[in-house]
Amino acid sequence: MAGRDLMRFKEFKKQGMAVRFGRFTQKENKQIRKNVEEFLALTGIDSAEKLLFTSRYPNDKDTIHRLKTEHHFYLHLGFMGIPRPWRLIYYRARKIFDPNNYKGRYTKEEKEQLKKYQALHGNDWKKISELMSRSNLSVAMKFSEIKSAINYGPWTEEETQKLMSAVKDVLRRKVTVENANSLSSLEQPDSELWIEREQLHQALPWTEIEARVGSRYWRQCKQKWNSVLTSKLTRGQQLFRGTNGLRTKITLIKRYSAEPWDVFYLPLFELCLSKLAGDVPRDYVQSKFYRLKVSFVPLWKRRTFSEIIDYLYEKTLPDLEEKLREEEGKQRSVDSSAARQQQQAFRLSDIFDSSDENDELMN
Repeated sequence: MAGRDLMRFKEFKKQGMAVRFGRFTQKENKQIRKNVEEFLALTGIDSAEKLLFTSRYPNDKDTIHRLKTEHHFYLHLGFMGIPRPWRLIYYRARKIFDPNNYKGRYTKEEKEQLKKYQALHGNDWKKISELMSRSNLSVAMKFSEIKSAINYGPWTEEETQKLMSAVKDVLRRKVTVENANSLSSLEQPDSELWIEREQLHQALPWTEIEARVGSRYWRQCKQKWNSVLTSKLTRGQQLFRGTNGLRTKITLIKRYSAEPWDVFYLPLFELCLSKLAGDVPRDYVQSKFYRLKVSFVPLWKRRTFSEIIDYLYEKTLPDLEEKLREEEGKQRSVDSSAARQQQQAFRLSDIFDSSDENDELMN
């Protein structure tokens, strides 16, 4: 595999194309579809599913493997205009063409079936996906939602405290591991333990935290923590309301419009909010963009991502900019938060010890 990529990367370098990682662009997705369709026409294989999920067709397996070898499938799929590692292109193609990814909502019967199969096969999601004709990721994610009684709506004080306790223990463990040579960091008070900003929201073990909370699944825990953390880091400042909110919406639309398919890989909280108010988690900003398209784009579920961006840029942005001019005309004042620099490290006590927990944390 390394040899295949080396040859491809040398060719891309000659063409002045840098190797890419992260989310695939619309152009790359179209190129993958084109490459697969051309290979099907070349070989006579009658479906992308047979080409990419050959094990599902045992009677045709030998013929398909022979055709893929004879016609250099790996070159045809990965060489044409997509400067990425071949394996990533292959996985993306499988995701695009897997019919099991487009099955719609789970029925009540399917949910019960999923619980039954998980009890029989454990977390062998490949096996379970075959039994249910759903993708591996789909069955794994759905089981995390339905495996126990889950609450919805506002968080209770008890749930929030469980979440805070679980995240605090995880972060303490992170600090302890990184400072293994220091004297008894486990016994140090929170006011003496420092943690970097990124560690507060990146690579947290959400399944472990979900188990500690008990009544919420991991995605809810992650969203709630991002909300709590944002309130803590911004000292309760309302970043997404008033003139700050208008500036944020405008900045988000402009950033997405500038690089509509690459912006997901960039630290959005730095790109979009550094001029507004310091530190917020990336996922929190992405959730605000979701609310933006839901609020302003009619029939957004029927539109492609690029169509949503175009609508926001052409229809919504001018109205928001006009509103902002009106608000600034009334205020004629500069928000002091614009000059704030992002704080790079925090004491644990800054995040978790608070005698005046505000009502926002309970929402």
